[in-house]
Amino acid sequence: MKKYERIKTLLGDDFVKLKEAKIILLGVGGVGSFCLDCLSRSGITDITIVDFDTYDVTNQNRQMWSELHEGESKVEALREHYPHAKSINVRIDEQWVWDFDFSSYDVVLDAIDDTKAKLALAQKCHKKLISSFGSAKRLDPTQVQVADIWKSYGDRFGAKIRYELKKRGFNKKYTVIFSAEEAVVKEKGSFMGVTATFGLTMCAQAIKKIRKV
Repeated sequence: MKKYERIKTLLGDDFVKLKEAKIILLGVGGVGSFCLDCLSRSGITDITIVDFDTYDVTNQNRQMWSELHEGESKVEALREHYPHAKSINVRIDEQWVWDFDFSSYDVVLDAIDDTKAKLALAQKCHKKLISSFGSAKRLDPTQVQVADIWKSYGDRFGAKIRYELKKRGFNKKYTVIFSAEEAVVKEKGSFMGVTATFGLTMCAQAIKKIRKV
């Protein structure tokens, strides 16, 4: 398809791996919505999106398509723009993570905020997992970085995750996306330049992992 001609030029034979990949994306807000768009434009069509939230006017500074769907379910609205996506409209909490079967997915993408759910994902899916830490309160997208969980730094949310994982005796490695930039404000202010960078970086890391399979 000409639609994917330029990404095929970059990836060569590995493009077939993208077409065959199966991905689940947890959370489709400021980070997840840009990740979804990037995955789709790169030729990945077997994507399951999971979220329980509806679009609010305050989402419109940072979430893809939010201005068109105020008050609507995020996952259902996004299927209008990405009809190939499968949707699960559910709150992602710790129990849901433990109960859900992730075995058929090649990559698990975590763009959620719930601490206990993130910890459960790490324990259950670390081999397949790419996780996003805090993207709010920051203004500099050039400070967004990728590392394994134990080499991440400069993020209080990430520090809390590392602390809680150690308490649980977890010492495995998995990929995280984080920013070393010091928070600009205490409140949850958000800048699309940073949140979108997190999402696009997550997409790039997912493609990197798929190509290694």
